[in-house]
Amino acid sequence: MECGPPRINDKLMRFFDHCEKFLTEVERNETALYHVEAFKTGPEMQNILKKVAATLQVPVNNLNADLIQVAFFTCSFDLAIKGVKSPWCDVFDTDDAMVLEYLNDLKQYWKRGYGYTINSRSSCILFQDIFQHLDKAVEQKKRSQPISSPVILQFGHAETLLPLLSLMGYFKDKEPLTAYNYKEQMHRKFRSGHIVPYASNLIFVLYHCKNAKTAKEEFRVQLLLNEKVLPLANSQETASLYDDLKNHYKDILQSCHTSEECQLPKVNNTSDEL
Repeated sequence: MECGPPRINDKLMRFFDHCEKFLTEVERNETALYHVEAFKTGPEMQNILKKVAATLQVPVNNLNADLIQVAFFTCSFDLAIKGVKSPWCDVFDTDDAMVLEYLNDLKQYWKRGYGYTINSRSSCILFQDIFQHLDKAVEQKKRSQPISSPVILQFGHAETLLPLLSLMGYFKDKEPLTAYNYKEQMHRKFRSGHIVPYASNLIFVLYHCKNAKTAKEEFRVQLLLNEKVLPLANSQETASLYDDLKNHYKDILQSCHTSEECQLPKVNNTSDEL
């Protein structure tokens, strides 16, 4: 199968860079990541600071949460990429790793996940694009036409996938992740390292069922996240009738318009003269 040159569409795959509301209220807002900064100075991180300072035999005042993160990432990157154990891994234990994982999850939660509505709503352009391709395939199959695009590959980053999965309602905890409920969130669903690891991927598979009893049952969809079946958020089934899935996400497909979602609220500068 011959493929043409890839087309770059940053408005689709990097929607967050083109959403003024997200850029203003989250990306450039110094207070948007309040819970991340608060957790850095909280008791869990302070305990790690003291332990690492004692291990390295340096004054605790010489360390801060950002330096601790650098050391932890050095350990984790060497393990993940090179398969070697960095000396920095000896500085941390399992409890430390869980705290540092939570610190990173806090950042992803408030910047790319459920922390702010605009994080996920800014991705509706991509979500709708996916269903436009599925709709086209369904229509061509119904007309007994060859499927013009049997496979469509889109490439982005974790910053692309996390908002999209949040828009679809996946990995949402009953309570938001905050700087103050680490222990309560020990068994949280939102674990960014599990959701978007290296080379993470989300696949929509459209099935045509030849022996379907009704026209509605003719097309089904299955989702896979990182090559593992992802149960549907609305039913926990491993596959869904295509019409049922579209109906579940009707609001996003019909009412979520990027131009409106990403528009900043107008400031009324008019004032009445006395």
